[in-house]
Amino acid sequence: MHYSLLDLSPVPEGFTAADALRNTGDLAQKAEAWGYHRYWMAEHHNMPGIASAATAVLVGHVAGLTSRMRVGAGGIMLPNHAPLAVAEAFGTLATLYPDRIDLGLGRAPGGDAMVMRALGVHPERAEQFHAEVGELRELLGPPQEGRPVRALPGEGTEVPLWILGSSLHGAQVAALLGLPYAFASHFAPQALEQALEVYRRHFRPSATLDRPHAMVAINVFAADTEAEARRLRTTMQQAFFRLRTGKPGKLPAPVEDLSSVVPPGAMPALNEALRISAVGDAGQVEAQLRGFIDRFAPDEVILTGQIHDHASRLRSFEIGAQVMQRINRAEAA
Repeated sequence: MHYSLLDLSPVPEGFTAADALRNTGDLAQKAEAWGYHRYWMAEHHNMPGIASAATAVLVGHVAGLTSRMRVGAGGIMLPNHAPLAVAEAFGTLATLYPDRIDLGLGRAPGGDAMVMRALGVHPERAEQFHAEVGELRELLGPPQEGRPVRALPGEGTEVPLWILGSSLHGAQVAALLGLPYAFASHFAPQALEQALEVYRRHFRPSATLDRPHAMVAINVFAADTEAEARRLRTTMQQAFFRLRTGKPGKLPAPVEDLSSVVPPGAMPALNEALRISAVGDAGQVEAQLRGFIDRFAPDEVILTGQIHDHASRLRSFEIGAQVMQRINRAEAA
């Protein structure tokens, strides 16, 4: 089973976006050495704690720092962009880095209503998602000499498209178009099982894919001790609580006592949102990842996790890779 990595280029408290982007480059190079198959970054806007707003630019940066690993967007929020512009950007990337670029597509805005206005995007664009994915697919597909508008570069690159989602809508689009599907279970797991069932049941084979291919996102907070792993997790718990209460900021430092910064009444919803997480030392993380894989039967997993300290983040993803290698060896035995 391929295991991949989702990096939001977090900007920790006390650091800058420049630090975050340097950390992304460092993590990407190490992730390639640790055997990660894909390295994805996601489009978010107007968020002080995330430095991956210009996602295509960052994809090119990471692809240039690595040599084998697939690099892509997980994802580009298609309603924010004209399909032609996306096709040209990712077609250029695929021309520079052949057979290494992925393009995951989402229909969420990647920001609030003010962001949408600043981008010049009308909310109704999301209703065109299915059609615009089809248009993008054509623009990146075989050359059509008679087509009045062509993606140049872009056409003929056949950049692999993925549909992203946290609800049934993305599952339905991916199934009808015969595309691979990635579920955002790392922060919105409520519809995970139902979405996978819908995707698999309604999947229509296509020239791209002859059978369903689903990827599940899992948070990993791994350390040499369980206590340290649980402390590291408090960073993402705080960040998610702040986001949910309309106070996003840079990625907070971990705390020893989460109840000192997150009210107890908020914990049930927080725990539910982040329940697809593996937390602990290597053995505990392995057992939890095996449990998720057995339960949801993904074709791939993509690991993520917002961790404040860069060295600790590196160590967590290194342990995650080692664990996935052990799981794969056991499955092959």
